[in-house]
Amino acid sequence: MSRKAAVTALTALAPISWGSTYFVTTEFLPPDRPLFTGLMRALPAGLALLALTRKLPQGAWWWKSAVLGALNIGAFFPLLFLAAYRLPGGVAAVVGSVGPLFVVGLAALFLGERPTVKSLLTAVAAAFGVSLVVLKAGAAFDLIGVGAGLLSSLSMSAGIVFTKRWGRPEGVGALAVTGWQLTAGGLVILPIAFLVEGAPPALTGTNLAGYAYLAFGNTAISYFLWFRGIERLSASSATLLGPLSPITAAVIGWAALGQALGPVQVLGMAIAFGATLVGQLNPRATETPRAPEAPEVESFSATEKNGQEVSMDLEGSGARR
Repeated sequence: MSRKAAVTALTALAPISWGSTYFVTTEFLPPDRPLFTGLMRALPAGLALLALTRKLPQGAWWWKSAVLGALNIGAFFPLLFLAAYRLPGGVAAVVGSVGPLFVVGLAALFLGERPTVKSLLTAVAAAFGVSLVVLKAGAAFDLIGVGAGLLSSLSMSAGIVFTKRWGRPEGVGALAVTGWQLTAGGLVILPIAFLVEGAPPALTGTNLAGYAYLAFGNTAISYFLWFRGIERLSASSATLLGPLSPITAAVIGWAALGQALGPVQVLGMAIAFGATLVGQLNPRATETPRAPEAPEVESFSATEKNGQEVSMDLEGSGARR
């Protein structure tokens, strides 16, 4: 396997893992606490990585980490959950699937990655495939929900582009930078969660196990692999891994929750997966130099999952990333 293929495969583990979020949320977590769940995903994971790496931002990286944390986590999660509550799950997923188109435009503006016919067509094909997988007949549209979904997708897309534009400080590993962003994003969500949802609910052992998985497997490791992959792949190639999340959610819903997968959904999965594969073929070489790896990150990454990371309720109950 080539180095590029290995990087792509590792990065793809992120949206694949995010596709399990809905199953874990419905089966292991207390109901109707999406912001608290977002907080429990981001802040414990960020603090754990800070404790592990023992590195804090320096200079301009204080505000850069705050901006990236807000775009990738702090603004993304609340907007996503607002869309999920205002829209059927399939509609929210389709609105979120326009992320690759946002990335194509933002990458042209901030990274100098000129849009190509292939990047535009694969982005449209991926969104169309996702719509076949999740969109239900007669689905309702809510302007506030659609607006929140588009803003959440734009937030994550901007996070991808600026993560690639700024890279990371020399001598600082991707694990530390991931910790900075998760902590900053969690601190953004913290007051929103308490203002909107009130005090934390009483937690059972099952709840704690679910939150542990979301915080460390689904978030700490997954975002580390995601940010690490963004450094090495073009922005458009990275974001086109996003359809793996709804595909994974569909498969888990079918296998574990008994949700139906008809011929149209299977066709949509094939189209979305095909667009993902085509998006990885002969990508333009990135114009942004990659920051050197810190030694401790290499040993961690040898044992090692976006865009977009959205998993959804295929029956229309909601969407989760």
